[in-house]
Amino acid sequence: MADLRSPRPAVRRRGAAAVALAAAFGLVATAWPLLAAPGGALTESTSGPWLFALLLPVVTAVVLVQLSEGGMDARAVAMLGVLSAVVAAVRPFGAGAAGVETVFFLIILAGRVFGPGFGFVLGNTGLFASALLTGGVGPWMPYQMFAAAFVGLGAGLLPGPGAAAPRTRRGRFAELAMLASYAVVASLAFGLLLNMSFWPFAITQGSLAYVPGGGLGENLSRLLAYSLATSLGWDLGRAVTTALLIALTGPILLRLMRRTARRAQWN
Repeated sequence: MADLRSPRPAVRRRGAAAVALAAAFGLVATAWPLLAAPGGALTESTSGPWLFALLLPVVTAVVLVQLSEGGMDARAVAMLGVLSAVVAAVRPFGAGAAGVETVFFLIILAGRVFGPGFGFVLGNTGLFASALLTGGVGPWMPYQMFAAAFVGLGAGLLPGPGAAAPRTRRGRFAELAMLASYAVVASLAFGLLLNMSFWPFAITQGSLAYVPGGGLGENLSRLLAYSLATSLGWDLGRAVTTALLIALTGPILLRLMRRTARRAQWN
């Protein structure tokens, strides 16, 4: 019989709270153009992205420590390392050319099986490793890491037993359809979040320009118009590529990941 006085539930809550705080920080860090007050430091200079880049390793370290205290064993650590390396290795094959991205399907499938915390951390570590491998280090990197982390986090929060395989063929098909549909939405959202890394500084005049302190509604409409005019083609290419890769590789990779999940521990 389980010991009701065991501290394990509280530890799990601390791990979940760490992920929630890191996600909230990432959302604020990414969406600062929509939240900055008129005349604030973030609206007058480009120091904001660099500040978030400096704080990002600290936030990631907190998440890893809290999650390890919540029951992450050696197998889960190994799986995280392997998938981060795979993400870094396969990303150059897509490299975002014409919107083709070859990494997000792995983050989505892993987040689905191992949970939102794993998906959030994998998005960070995978994009960080790929940036080091390809020389893609720059002020845009923290935005890419946080946006990819949200992709993995959302996959882990999708309904249904993520680590348990559907028992019927119809259930497996429905799961793949759900993941492919989520891939389309997440790919478009990724492009929107990534645009915020340079949109405030790319255009200074016109209907697409960022208005410092212009309010959430005004700047959000300008951001959407800017995204439609500049990055929609790449975002659609990312969406199609990710959905197709999930449909093609999902049945095999989900089965392999779930077999590992039964032997590993990630609370």
